[in-house]
Amino acid sequence: MATEIRVPTLGESVTEATIARWMKKEGEAVSADEPLVELETDKVSVEVPAPGAGVLSSIAAQEGDTVEVDALLGSIEIGGKATGAAKANGAVKKDTPAEQKAAPSGGGEEIEVRVPASGESVTEADIGEWLKKEGDQVAVDEPIVSLETDKAAMDVSAPAAGVLKSIHAKDGDTVEVGALLAIIEAGASAANGATATAAAPKTAPPKSEAAALSPAPRRVVAERGLDASLIEGTGKDGRITKADALRAEKGAAKPAPPAQARSSAPRELGAREERVKMSRLRQTIARRLKEAQDSAAMLTTFNDVDMTGVMELRSQYKELFEKKHGIKLGFMSFFVKACCHALKEVPDVNAEIDGTDIIYKNHYDIGVAVGTEKGLVVPIVRDADQKSMAEIEMEISELGRRARAGELKLEDMQGGTFTISNGGVYGSMLSTPILNQPQSGILGMHRIEKRAVVEGDDIVVRPMMYLALSYDHRIVDGKGAVTFLVRVKENLEDPQRLLLDL
Repeated sequence: MATEIRVPTLGESVTEATIARWMKKEGEAVSADEPLVELETDKVSVEVPAPGAGVLSSIAAQEGDTVEVDALLGSIEIGGKATGAAKANGAVKKDTPAEQKAAPSGGGEEIEVRVPASGESVTEADIGEWLKKEGDQVAVDEPIVSLETDKAAMDVSAPAAGVLKSIHAKDGDTVEVGALLAIIEAGASAANGATATAAAPKTAPPKSEAAALSPAPRRVVAERGLDASLIEGTGKDGRITKADALRAEKGAAKPAPPAQARSSAPRELGAREERVKMSRLRQTIARRLKEAQDSAAMLTTFNDVDMTGVMELRSQYKELFEKKHGIKLGFMSFFVKACCHALKEVPDVNAEIDGTDIIYKNHYDIGVAVGTEKGLVVPIVRDADQKSMAEIEMEISELGRRARAGELKLEDMQGGTFTISNGGVYGSMLSTPILNQPQSGILGMHRIEKRAVVEGDDIVVRPMMYLALSYDHRIVDGKGAVTFLVRVKENLEDPQRLLLDL
């Protein structure tokens, strides 16, 4: 009996996805709930599992294709048996080194070594260094290659004793989970020369070689202007991993000194530019942002807010707040609460357009934009109007941690009614944020800086922040947008209003 595999529902605002990769080939046996294909949307990656045990009889959408919700991906013959070729491919487990150990190791049998799964959010790795060469003798569980992900460095071990027959990925290559790394001829013996090489003890490379950068940390070092010689490597043989470089950015290493003088010699060809293919996720984000500009009548209105009241309140109660709730009192909880109050007064900003209808939302699910290495994600604080300041702070902190760790689930980013984006953490003074469709409003926060303002007849110095509200003018009138922003300003300048629900 054939069962269809279709694109699942991806959230009320997500209508399509891109095929990132197939984890199985046509004719291969699959188990019930085993991941078959990975989809990427502008918000998250999601795996589609097998609806039952059987054989993947057909694939209807190829890697790189854009598919709509409910589109046919392929079909499974429930209870079917794998073809001969698929059986040969599937005879060795390829998910983790531990599973590879279970492979038979009869003399002369060729065993594949593949990139192991290393966490739900990790989809690729960089080849750091091959610890063995083609023709070398290897022992079971002996490390043969070092991989680097954005989380850590790890070694991939030989699943059986034998000879490393062939290597299929070079140092520095980026490889996806499940990609073929090498083939080991189980039970074979290396030639004399190779055996001698394998038997010789592996000496630690000199510091300059040990600190050689693979692509992932090299990009971080170049983009952040770090000095690689000052970074302590925690990878194998002292190599610098991506995590080491990111830690160094936070203060463990000083930036590289500027060049004293530019060389008069001409640059090598290609030194000025580097062409890198956009990830499918980044392509989708770009397309969605452009669609937001094309479909909505976006307009931005501005105001500024005196943050004295919020800062004084935080200063007065921050120690007591942290002692009682176990988390620091930040600014975001004030802004979330202030927006909830304003949204109740101006419901158009909390609504959305669906064709010729307006959908008014009687719940206040606030999206908080979080910057990650892969791009901007917007997890949701649900029913924020019903939560205390402490509950909001704890939820934002946890969502931010999970976003940066790549642990967010699709449901964490679905169904928001309004978004807050804090460009101030990066030093932004003023911006015009783009709507997160199908929402009708987004608030942009910016950096706090002391400015001279007039109070009565006096000029005083106050900590001021610019606020920007981008809104869909098709549904929100100018009066409503300005009223919303003024209410946010009033609630922040007199934060007791939030506590008294005024």
